[in-house]
Amino acid sequence: MKWPRPSGWQCIVYGSFVVTLVCIVHSIDEIHFESLFKLDRIPLFVPKTFHHSTNESVARNTPPKTIQIQLNCTSLGNRTRNCPANYYPKNFFRRDDQEGGSTATATCPDYFRWIYEDLRPWRETGITAEMVERAWPASYFRVVIVDGRAYVDRHKMSPQTSDVFTLWGILQLLRRYPGKLPDLDLMFSVADRPVIKSEDYNATTPPPLFRFCGDDDTVNIVFPDWSFWGWAETNIKPWEELLEEIKQEDTRKRWMDKEAHAFWRGNPRTSASRMELMRCNVSDKQDWGAHLYKQDWNKEKWEGYKQSNQASQCTHRYKIYVEGIGWSVSEKYILACNSVALMVKSRYYDFFSRGLMPMHHYWPINDQGDKCRSIKFAVEWGNSHEQEAQDIAKAGSNFIREDLKMDHVYDYMFHVLNEYAKLLRYKPTIPPRALEICSETLSCTRVGVHKTFLMESMVKGPTDVSPCNMPPPYGALEFQALLERKANAVSQVELWEKKYWENQTKNN
Repeated sequence: MKWPRPSGWQCIVYGSFVVTLVCIVHSIDEIHFESLFKLDRIPLFVPKTFHHSTNESVARNTPPKTIQIQLNCTSLGNRTRNCPANYYPKNFFRRDDQEGGSTATATCPDYFRWIYEDLRPWRETGITAEMVERAWPASYFRVVIVDGRAYVDRHKMSPQTSDVFTLWGILQLLRRYPGKLPDLDLMFSVADRPVIKSEDYNATTPPPLFRFCGDDDTVNIVFPDWSFWGWAETNIKPWEELLEEIKQEDTRKRWMDKEAHAFWRGNPRTSASRMELMRCNVSDKQDWGAHLYKQDWNKEKWEGYKQSNQASQCTHRYKIYVEGIGWSVSEKYILACNSVALMVKSRYYDFFSRGLMPMHHYWPINDQGDKCRSIKFAVEWGNSHEQEAQDIAKAGSNFIREDLKMDHVYDYMFHVLNEYAKLLRYKPTIPPRALEICSETLSCTRVGVHKTFLMESMVKGPTDVSPCNMPPPYGALEFQALLERKANAVSQVELWEKKYWENQTKNN
């Protein structure tokens, strides 16, 4: 059978159709080919569960969706007591994973090196289940992480809600780095003062105990305190938000335009050192260069916390830090102010303060002598050496604003837990009395400012980068040189102060 010969106009139509089809195919191929070279300009935090395919997303050059772990506080079922089965995402890309590890991850701040020092007592022996159990009497709760999920066994009442916000911080770490933490088992104390004395364990290995602070006479694994996620009882906001407010307030007034005195506001009844400090207040008879204010938290609560906003307390050139019952959470707020921090010699340290250097980040105040004279000299020196004083203020605030931002707080938590887990000589299991916790179990039934702070500090989902890289441990000579440098800086200030008062006596 012969097909009819197409007419002239039909040939034109058929030919146009074929040409158009070829152009479309070529264009599609060009788009696909070109898209392969645009991958570096597309965000790489790509979950595997999309409503459309990854190739479709690339072809359209649309940013892939980030993963968010939704908080489900519905009243249906038992969600406030039971955590969802598939709570933490497992399949997602990180930027450095996608690029084959070619992205250079930043090195952690230098104070991370103290993690090795805190874990030194167990470096040779490792940590056994028996050692962990011996820390039970001094602890407030036990935390176990198995397969990336958290369980807690609480056996002591904590002051205020410090335990809740500490556990909340650990849960946010799991949301930030799901599946990255190894199985671990630890005891935690929220008490103000450390209790496991080094001298009691010359012949045996001490029990490992996590806590907020330590001193030179005790054995502790230091961990970020609860206030980084908010201190509801004093209306102090979560650190990330508060730090931004402090930065904003600081732009309103240059250091030179600030009040040329030292400032402190707090509860003096928590320590003898604070009671002594109050004697240094300005009076009709004597001006020690200090403006000191008693903080009545009960009164503050009734009056709406008008006098306790940390962001509005950066009005002086100098701010005083002095310990209370133990170390004080106020340290970071004081240092962040871009004022010269006058730090009364402390017995206790927290996880970051060992990274501070006297006369670089702060001005040391002698706790053994006359605090008033030390403060007076510090203020006089700063007001007559304005550039040097501004340099100290800037170095201290930069340390807090950069090295203590929440990214680094979470990374410190990650690394101290990871290094601790490496020392475990047993496989952690879920204790019989332990309950699983997730963000829902800790937040859904909360109300008021507690709920507000939990929601404001909640990590929305996994980050697209890995934790910072740990710096190496201190060598023996390097560590000794560091301690000597700190001691020499303090001695230099004490010598200057002594000469200053000798000259004052001669002139009078």
